[in-house]
Amino acid sequence: MNATANANLFSRLFDGIDDPTRLAIETLDGQHISYGDLIGRAGQMANVLVGRGVKPGDRVAAQTEKSVSGLVLYLATVRAGAIYLPLNTAYTLNELDYFIGDAEPKVVVCDPLKAAGISTIAAKVKAKVETLGADGRGSLTEAADQAGKEFATIIRGNDDLAAILYTSGTTGRSKGAMLSHDNLAANSLTLVDYWRFTDKDVLIHALPIYHTHGLFVASNVTLFARASMIFLPKFDPDLIIRLMARATVLMGVPTFYTRLLQNPALNRESASHMRLFVSGSAPLLADTHREWTERTGHDVLERYGMTETNMNTSNPYDGERVAGAVGHALPGVTVRVTDPETGKVLAPETIGMIEVKGSNVFKGYWRMPEKTKSEFRDDGFFITGDLGKIDDNGYVHILGRGKDLVISGGFNVYPKEIESEIDAMPGVIESAVIGVPHADFGEGVTAVVVCHPTAKIDEGTILKGLDGRLAKFKMPKRVFVVGELPRNTMGKVQKNILRDKYKDIYAKG
Repeated sequence: MNATANANLFSRLFDGIDDPTRLAIETLDGQHISYGDLIGRAGQMANVLVGRGVKPGDRVAAQTEKSVSGLVLYLATVRAGAIYLPLNTAYTLNELDYFIGDAEPKVVVCDPLKAAGISTIAAKVKAKVETLGADGRGSLTEAADQAGKEFATIIRGNDDLAAILYTSGTTGRSKGAMLSHDNLAANSLTLVDYWRFTDKDVLIHALPIYHTHGLFVASNVTLFARASMIFLPKFDPDLIIRLMARATVLMGVPTFYTRLLQNPALNRESASHMRLFVSGSAPLLADTHREWTERTGHDVLERYGMTETNMNTSNPYDGERVAGAVGHALPGVTVRVTDPETGKVLAPETIGMIEVKGSNVFKGYWRMPEKTKSEFRDDGFFITGDLGKIDDNGYVHILGRGKDLVISGGFNVYPKEIESEIDAMPGVIESAVIGVPHADFGEGVTAVVVCHPTAKIDEGTILKGLDGRLAKFKMPKRVFVVGELPRNTMGKVQKNILRDKYKDIYAKG
């Protein structure tokens, strides 16, 4: 874009719409919202925010249930030149105290039922509080209904911030990833092209909108393509299968696909109208990938992204979608694998630290300059913290978080390698391998396994199945069979919870 152009994400999303009556969003309660409606609603809400004192660069925090009004709030915040701060609906008041105190928003929008507790927190930073319920109504929409639809979109530059998303904070303080207007626009436009989105597409939107996947990938990509979305409040397998008859794309987390596979209504006929199934936010098991292909005739397209980078890689739209891999680097993104200690670039098929560089990569961590500096190489590559490899065909494979690496007896043990062996055993649904303190080995390799209810599997069965398939130093010292693995709201296994639960099992060696 030239120096005088308005790089505001809102302008890039909506300028030049040839038909404002084109359908953008439909809901289960019968709402049909056009692109023109979205622009008008965003104008009304932007006028309210400005009226509450929001200026360019100010933060607007939102902890609200999913609704069209919630999506409009995001668009209105960006349109007003402010910075959108979505907050997970599961966060407690104690957690919100940190986020709000750290970000110092001008306005906090929350569910009416939480307004009392949040008002106390917001008062500490002199933030105004507005409400927005799961039904899309509250003080914010009441004010917006009375406001004018015209709003002159605030001029923003490519590097001006559009959003701050806090990382999950499984170790230490949660960090606010600062994402610019160009970070979001450039990445979304790349995905529109790479995934062949057009104005004929209809997305089943069943993801939350406080996270990169549902807010930026699903929503922005749909709007940039002038496509439409069926906006669901939550994931409902029966409903999604019915909606496939008139939709073309589903974006989901692995849990979506495993639960849909449990539904007998899923078959090639029910999925015949669909064009694309995308999975991300957590690894999709290779068995799930193969079973989905057999049942529906579609290969799930798995991709890899982060809060800090949006999307980095994707399996190809045309070409082989490799089960267990997350595809090639997207256009404009460079991915490399390095030695975690020295930073030396490693050869293909060698496991190391994944690093990325491109217009998708964030501007750093909010108010953490030293942390930001430590996470970037001198040549601009961001150190993702993910361990993986690039195979001889250029496909990227994620093998776990760096913090999940187990060092047992001085040897590096990569959990994914052991999990893949366990997951392939008959009767096993999934597994998680962790390292916990061990007096003799430093860390003891420990497996936590979920099995089918009818399977007769115990610790001995798993160890016997692994014998001879793994080096002795990789063998789990203990195996625990459990009913389910702890997950966050995006479906990622929370290994930090498992490490804490089993931290004392080797206390006596």
